[in-house]
Amino acid sequence: MSGFSYLIRALAGRDRLTDNDRALIETLPHRRRSFPKGAQLVVEHSRPTESCLVTGGITAREVFLSDGSRQISAMHVPGDFVDLHAFLLKLMDHSVVALTECEAVFVPHGELLRISEQSPHLTRLFWLSTVIDGAIQRAWIASMGRRSPLSHISHLLCEMYLRLQVAGLVEGDTFDFPISQPDLADMLGLSIVHVSRTLKELRQLNYFTWDGGRVRMLDYKRLAKLADFDPTYLNLIQEPR
Repeated sequence: MSGFSYLIRALAGRDRLTDNDRALIETLPHRRRSFPKGAQLVVEHSRPTESCLVTGGITAREVFLSDGSRQISAMHVPGDFVDLHAFLLKLMDHSVVALTECEAVFVPHGELLRISEQSPHLTRLFWLSTVIDGAIQRAWIASMGRRSPLSHISHLLCEMYLRLQVAGLVEGDTFDFPISQPDLADMLGLSIVHVSRTLKELRQLNYFTWDGGRVRMLDYKRLAKLADFDPTYLNLIQEPR
């Protein structure tokens, strides 16, 4: 797939794209980069002049405290801009790290400015992507604050199943999710021991399998019920914007 195919797929799932919309995206000047697992795509306190679009692998926003502890506050999959907000904020208040081997393209902010002037429709759709980021953040905060560990992990798996489905990265009921238990612990705000115990309990319920970094949903509806999962916040609706 081309560098922008996942982005086009994600936007087209939420609104109709014109041929001009697609052409504007596909002809955006950009540079490509590959990142090993653990590398930073975007550095905290930097002043980016480009925005980073994930085209392969899974990345995460991370915040470090002064004692060295880390909180992962978001995950991003192919088709996601990880720092579109930096176009306006200018200074990054967090970093973005590769949770797996990753591919990304970097689009100059000047080109995003050009699109904002040439295509109000695409401007609204890019705005929508940042609004959805905010909705996901609210769902994560609610999970961390109020869900049990069992429900929290279930909710995360339901979310990633749908987000990777949008990107075309789910085969039947199976998707790649090679996330380590330490990374999961930093997402959930739990100890690694607690994460391991909760995953074992979930596996025994036989809602999914998770082997070798590959998840197979055995009963998505039951897992969603356990998680009290409502996908409204992902805005998986195609309608005029």
